Amino acid sequence: MKATRDWLLSGLLLLVVSAVMGQGKITGTIIDETLNSGVPGVNVTIKGTSVGTVTDMDGKFSIETTAEKGQLIVSFVGFETAVISFTVQNGQTVDLGSIRLKEDAGQLEEVVVVGRGIIDLAKDRKTPIAVSTIKSAEIVEKIGAMDITQTMVNTPSVYVAGQAGGFGDSRISVRGFQQDNTAFLLNGQPINGMEDGKMYWSNWSGMSDIANFIQIQRGLGSSKLAISSVGGTVNFVTKATDKKEGGFVSSGVGNDSFLKTTAAYNTGIMKNGFGVSVLLTHWQGDGYNEGTQGRGQNYFISFGYKPNDKHTFNFLITGAPQEHDQNFTKRISDYLTFGRKYNSNWGTLDGEYVSERTNFYHKPVANLNWDYNINSTTSLSTVVYASWGRGGGTGNYGRGKGQLTSDGQINFDEIYSKNVQATNGIGTAANYAIRASMNNHAWYGIVSNFKKELDKNLNLNFGLDLRTYNGDHYRQISNFVGLKGWTESRFLRDNNHVIPNPNTLPSLSNTVTASYNIDPWHSFFNNAPGNQKIDYDYSETISYGGVFGQLEYANDNFSTFVQGAVSNQTHQRFDYYDYQKEFQDSEKVANIGYNVKGGIAYVIANKHSVYANAGYYSRQPYHDNIYLNFTNQVNPLTENEKVLGLEAGYSFKSKIFNASINAYRTTWEDRVITTSGVVAKTDTIGTTIVNAGDLIFTENQGVKQVHSGVELDFVLKPTNNIDLKGFASVGNWIYEGDAISTLRDENLNPLDVTKTDIDGGKVGDAAQTSWGLGIRYELLPRFSIDADWRNYDKLYANTVTNNNLELPNYDLTDAGISYKMLVGKNKQNAINIRINVNNVFNEIYLSEISSSNASGNVNGIFPTTSESETYKGIDVRNNAFFGLGRTWNASIRYTF
Repeated sequence: MKATRDWLLSGLLLLVVSAVMGQGKITGTIIDETLNSGVPGVNVTIKGTSVGTVTDMDGKFSIETTAEKGQLIVSFVGFETAVISFTVQNGQTVDLGSIRLKEDAGQLEEVVVVGRGIIDLAKDRKTPIAVSTIKSAEIVEKIGAMDITQTMVNTPSVYVAGQAGGFGDSRISVRGFQQDNTAFLLNGQPINGMEDGKMYWSNWSGMSDIANFIQIQRGLGSSKLAISSVGGTVNFVTKATDKKEGGFVSSGVGNDSFLKTTAAYNTGIMKNGFGVSVLLTHWQGDGYNEGTQGRGQNYFISFGYKPNDKHTFNFLITGAPQEHDQNFTKRISDYLTFGRKYNSNWGTLDGEYVSERTNFYHKPVANLNWDYNINSTTSLSTVVYASWGRGGGTGNYGRGKGQLTSDGQINFDEIYSKNVQATNGIGTAANYAIRASMNNHAWYGIVSNFKKELDKNLNLNFGLDLRTYNGDHYRQISNFVGLKGWTESRFLRDNNHVIPNPNTLPSLSNTVTASYNIDPWHSFFNNAPGNQKIDYDYSETISYGGVFGQLEYANDNFSTFVQGAVSNQTHQRFDYYDYQKEFQDSEKVANIGYNVKGGIAYVIANKHSVYANAGYYSRQPYHDNIYLNFTNQVNPLTENEKVLGLEAGYSFKSKIFNASINAYRTTWEDRVITTSGVVAKTDTIGTTIVNAGDLIFTENQGVKQVHSGVELDFVLKPTNNIDLKGFASVGNWIYEGDAISTLRDENLNPLDVTKTDIDGGKVGDAAQTSWGLGIRYELLPRFSIDADWRNYDKLYANTVTNNNLELPNYDLTDAGISYKMLVGKNKQNAINIRINVNNVFNEIYLSEISSSNASGNVNGIFPTTSESETYKGIDVRNNAFFGLGRTWNASIRYTF
């Protein structure tokens, strides 16, 4: 019996030893080829078996096998699948080293659970476009206290301005076209303002937290919608319901008391097909310039459900309530007197800080996505969305502001003492109050795309885009500054949009006694009733219906496509304040617009590709240009704006070097451009007296622009731990012909109308020439440094003239340090530390100018004098912003 037992034990031991000796171990590290960093959560399996593992937070993996030879399948969403052969001896360990995964732009949309048919990415169409993609890791690393626009500065033909205005006040130009001429999409849904096409980044302050990636498509872009992607299309693709369970907490600090804290958690897609992701953020800071304090929150909640392989649903809601104090351009001489951080929009009352100019807004956005895989060749993607905006901006009301203090600030103590002396405490136009200009809206829409593979080379897409928008605009008092109320009188317009005979009509008096909190959460739920509104009260309804289609043929080397869209817009305005009741509803206006695009591409030897695209747009005028002088009177001169875009390019791809070069020419006719400036001294424009500090708008109609240029960008990976990248863009953006210029006051009343020769003038507000170089060097595992250098030249003032003022060129250098520490069981968690320094060398530069004349006499805003003082060759009476000096931020992030 004992002998039998010993034999059995010996045999069992022999089997165990044989099994162990027959096993080999394979290790390696999965690297993102673009970011040169480890990729966590990558699936690594042995082909033909169920043996597999996932990488840790550093991208490392270890897998055991009894096979001596085989192949590893390395797969992860957003990357091309890699197949790696291995040979391993019994009992040995083989290290495969770094396995570099290439980004698969065609799969980037799979980072989100749904919306693949709605989000038009560059690789959704085989025919190429000029494109740059910024991934979440880079956004998180470099954003700091900046607007989301700052992540795009290392991109050809992209210029970001306005940062000196305050949190969320930046602007972005693409190929010299401003934001109302560039299409912005959120998961494929249009987010440009329906009234004027503009973007207000303060409403999207949470975008850096929720973005999976940003794709900048310069020029005609790949969107199938009937949108005006003249300068380009910027598509923000947000997180949705993550496929894996996990989360993170992070905290960051920066210059001028900036603080930001974020927490996020997601359940992953559970066995029952449901999943939830939640993110919450709070931020606050004093702002770089004086009087630019800001604070806000961000929330993001996403519910996903995948009942089977055919259907996927996702509902998300996100919002970023915020308030921030603002800075405007002012005379360069004011900066030289009070310092580069000077801001004249604030003061103190009894020693307490008070801002005259505060932007406050809360705009929740919700959408429901449905992806339906009908069969292997047919799919339908639909998104139903809505947004509800509440808030506005504050400013002075009445003529009682008085003179600034010797320090250049608003003298609120003096204003208060005058206000309390008002009869019965009721203010009139001779007094001063802080008003809030409210801009509320409700926006609903649906976008649906049907895709059919007609055969292996031919694809057909068609769909619809429906939107309806209602906006409400009025003013209310936010601070009486010692008053108990405010009264004003007005005469009402008739159907001819004029006051019939003010001498024979009694005036209509209105007295308000309520003031309203501008906290964005409070203002979202509390609006002034009609009897507490001042100055104006009007609404508009804009409805939009469009259809689109695309047909593309593609084989291994050749592709061509044709794409078109047609849309109808209707507009109607309702004025409750300035019109007699029976004439409050305007005439309804309908406009039809369309676009058509086509292109061709050819791939040579898998490394070289060439392409050419062309497109024509007939774009309807924006709502604000349809009705004259912000009345119900229809503008008889408006017509569709006409756009012709031509572009061609070449790209080269290899294992260590990728590069592309693009050339373009875009013409835009019948444009309307509006700029603004602040009056330097009391003067007369037309027959109206304007005071120092008054805001003046210049509206130019009939403008034609011609933008042409060449762009280059490249990425070089000479070694595994060094990434080099660069870009260059050289443009020639000019005006042609004449423009009709109208000067308006802050209440949009016309002051003067002139015809201006602008032929040959340079388009301003964006650098026509820019260069950039970047490097990232991994000194040690998980420890890297990076730097980006940019030079801007041929930057002109933001005015429309044939003799535009050129600003001095400047260059900026940003740098950062990153370290990732692996923690937790099996090193599956990580602590990321990041430090950024922007404008390392503290370059002092003018980032923009909103007036343009060496003598200072700009469209009548400045009085002509014999003054000739200049700063870097620029007349100091011109209104400008200095760019931000050296700034810094640091963050720590724990991911689990």
